[in-house]
Amino acid sequence: MLNSKELLSHTKNLSVLFVEDHEELRENTRDILKKFFNQADSAINGEDAIRKYKEFHSKESKYYDIILSDIQMPKLNGVELVENIYNINPKQIVIIISAYDDTKYLLPLVNLGIEQFIKKPIDYQDLLKVLLNASKNVQLSNIVNTNHNKASVVKLNDSSTFNKETNILQVNSEIVPLTKYEIIFLQLLSENIGKIYSNDDITTHYNSLNENLDIVNIRKLVSKLRKKLPQECIKSIYAIGYRIVPTFEN
Repeated sequence: MLNSKELLSHTKNLSVLFVEDHEELRENTRDILKKFFNQADSAINGEDAIRKYKEFHSKESKYYDIILSDIQMPKLNGVELVENIYNINPKQIVIIISAYDDTKYLLPLVNLGIEQFIKKPIDYQDLLKVLLNASKNVQLSNIVNTNHNKASVVKLNDSSTFNKETNILQVNSEIVPLTKYEIIFLQLLSENIGKIYSNDDITTHYNSLNENLDIVNIRKLVSKLRKKLPQECIKSIYAIGYRIVPTFEN
C-alpha cells in the first residue's frame, strides 16, 4: 500500500484538474485529491475543463501541473480535450481514466503522447501510485527546465551530465566516450527534455546531417547508448519513439 506521506511530499505544492461528467465520482475523487494537492479543481466536461484551464493560467500565470480526465464525456471527449490542451501547452502532464469499452480511443491518445492510463472502476491505490509518478515527473521537469535555462549542461541524474556544447557525457565524474551517431542522438533528444521524438523525427534529423539511420539501426543505437547512460534515462514509447527522462533520487 502506498505511503500517503510519500505522496504528499511530492504533491503538496502542486495543482490538479480532474475532469469527469459523473457527479458522484467527480466529487468523491476531488475530495481525495484535495487531501494531497495544494489546489484540486474539477470540471464537468471537456469544454468546462478548457475554460478552467485558461482561467487558472490567467490567474496564476502557470498551468495546472497535472490533468486527470475521463475519456467519454459530452461536448468534448477525452481525446478532443487532450488535443486542445496540447495546443495550449504541449508539455502538459495528462492522466486518462478509461473504461474497458474505450479501447477505440486509446491509440489516438497514445499517438498524442499520453502514457498514463487508469482503468475504471477506479482503484484508488492505483490512482495514487500513478499520481505519485506524475508528480515526480513534474518536479523533474521543473529541475531540468531550471538547469536548461542556466546552462547547456543537461543533468541526467544526480551523478551524470551531458554537455550539449562540448558533447561530453560524464558519469560518476568519469568521461564516457561517445560515437558520432550517439552524440547526434543525445543532441537531438536533449533539445527538449521530456519531448517524444518519433522514429521519423530521428531519421529526418540524421538525413539533414547527411547521415543515414533507419529504424532498425535506431534500436541498435539506443541499445548501445543505454549501456553508457543512467538506467531508464532513454525511455521508449511503444510504436512512437524515444525521449530522455532524467532520473533523480528522492
